[in-house]
Amino acid sequence: MWVAAPWVPAGIYGTVICAATLASSGVEPAGRVAATVLVTLLVYWLAERYAELLGLAARGDGRPSVTRAEVLGVLTAGWAMIQASITPLLVLLLARLAGASNETALDAAVAYTVLLLVVLGWLAARSAGLTGWLRWAATAFSGVLGLVVVALKVALH
Repeated sequence: MWVAAPWVPAGIYGTVICAATLASSGVEPAGRVAATVLVTLLVYWLAERYAELLGLAARGDGRPSVTRAEVLGVLTAGWAMIQASITPLLVLLLARLAGASNETALDAAVAYTVLLLVVLGWLAARSAGLTGWLRWAATAFSGVLGLVVVALKVALH
């Protein structure tokens, strides 16, 4: 497998956040949109990692604190949330550099996130050992998340 299985759920989560931020950005310049996506994902990542560390600290197993190794493990475990936004942002910026309008570049990036969600859904289903219609259903659900974001974009703009 070309994607580590534990990273796929964080990738799905990050892609949905990226898509929603793209969809709600209106007609802002592509650079500003990319920066907004990255800051938004960084805040989500920090909040999730902070909550995870608090959970470890409150585990009540008699250990006095969270170890450095645990902190590093928690911080790296969710990094795919931010990594997942790289290719949609490349689509956004490359489309804009190729001469597309801000709106067209945003549409291309949102469409790409839907495709990415389908691929990540399939990878998650495969790594979970799902086969047949269950794998297809899990893949389709991931794609539906992207289509909900497309509907959000249409409703907002």
